[in-house]
Amino acid sequence: MGDRVHKSLLNARVNVVFYFLTLFLAFFSRKIFLDCLGADFIGLTGTLGNILGYLNLAELGISASVGYFLFRPIQSGNRAGIQDILSVLGYLYSKIGLLILTVGVLVSLSFPFVFSNTSLGLGIVYFSFYSLLGSALVGYFINYRQILLAADQKTYLVAIYTQGATLAKTALQIFLAYTYKDLYLWVSVEFVFGLLGCVILNWKINREYPWLRVNRKNGRALLSKYPDITGKTRQIFIHKIKDFLLVKSDELFIFIFVSLKMVALYGNYLIIVSKLISLFSSITGSIGAGIGNLVAEGNRPHILRVFWQVTTMQHFIAAFLCFSLYNYLEPFVALWLGDKYILDHGILVLLLVFIYITNSRNSVDCFNYAYGLYADVWSAWTELVINLTVTVIFGLKWGIAGILLGKISSLLAIVVLWKPYYLFHSGFKASASSYWAGVSRNYVISALSIAVPTYILRQTPVSPYQSLVSWMLYASIGTVLFLLLSFPLNLLFAKGAKDCIRRFLK
Repeated sequence: MGDRVHKSLLNARVNVVFYFLTLFLAFFSRKIFLDCLGADFIGLTGTLGNILGYLNLAELGISASVGYFLFRPIQSGNRAGIQDILSVLGYLYSKIGLLILTVGVLVSLSFPFVFSNTSLGLGIVYFSFYSLLGSALVGYFINYRQILLAADQKTYLVAIYTQGATLAKTALQIFLAYTYKDLYLWVSVEFVFGLLGCVILNWKINREYPWLRVNRKNGRALLSKYPDITGKTRQIFIHKIKDFLLVKSDELFIFIFVSLKMVALYGNYLIIVSKLISLFSSITGSIGAGIGNLVAEGNRPHILRVFWQVTTMQHFIAAFLCFSLYNYLEPFVALWLGDKYILDHGILVLLLVFIYITNSRNSVDCFNYAYGLYADVWSAWTELVINLTVTVIFGLKWGIAGILLGKISSLLAIVVLWKPYYLFHSGFKASASSYWAGVSRNYVISALSIAVPTYILRQTPVSPYQSLVSWMLYASIGTVLFLLLSFPLNLLFAKGAKDCIRRFLK
């Protein structure tokens, strides 16, 4: 258990460090690239990246499925089993890589029509696309073994080598863009460092697991030995494609039901929200593999104790996110862009309800993944249907508020009600009533932790709209008020809170 906690904390620390480094460099490099390479070229790379994102849909489900099957052999030290499963992954990824390459070539045939109005020229378009495609394919043909690091709670190694390569690449691109302003040179660096990061990471994997021998050619024969991988992959794929469609549909629906201008206004909110959520994800995102290994041990009482520790932590984070965004987001947007970019306050409230549900759900999702509970494919389709139905009905009437209402409705039905029941019934083999008895405390604590400090904060004479300094003072006061109330409430009443604190203080 101690080793699991140590690995989780190490992963979190490394992820946080790289989060702030990449955040700073991304902000700084964006202006340099725009000034030196032009908005058209940056827009081109973003568009090509989105195209590759759709091509990568073919992978959805495989890495998650294989990661699940790795937990038990890792826990038991079954090296032969690990090698067999990775051989299957290598075989599947090689097929997907060839499929993506083929589709990518076919898609590129349309570029003379798609990019007919660009001033950059088709030469740089094709050079950029195939360089980005090559970098992506490296992961399918060479770098697929890194999934073992994730399943073995060693994502800090992935962060150190891949994010380290990204930082070095961006620094070099900044220098070259400022010095030479050469588009081809910039793209070449993108490809070379993608390949270099892969080579270095594979070297580290060989050092970490000198016994590891993976044979992709045997993967097809071994697939019959692990037939559940195919079935589990199909199940996970449906859930992943649902998530992909729901996440990617926001801006499309806003464009259809409202306007292109509102897409940009809503996008400003999402930039701030995504950066804040990413910060906490870099801290908590490494616990999934630890939970998988915990479930593989089969100690049910201990599994339930850890579940409540993670649940309370996730609800605390969700409450802090919602409190911060409710009190700080609108004045920050006013200072950053101006008052005219602030959306209706009701939209912010609905957005925060959505954020609370999606972030507090993580504990249930992690344990469902650890137990391999993806057979409820009907729930994915039901969530999608509810979302689209409510969105179409109310989006036409209320715009962004109606679109968010569609998301919240589907989450309440499936994520809040069904998923915990599925976990307790099929995973924990326990009554779901015990879940509601415990989690209801988290909801009450979160509501009080948001409402009471917000009321007190509004009575302070500091105006967050006056200047950035006043905003920072306002945010500092609010954060202290939140922590002073939320910590005692969680320690006194939340299930698993005391155990969670003890775990992190060890």
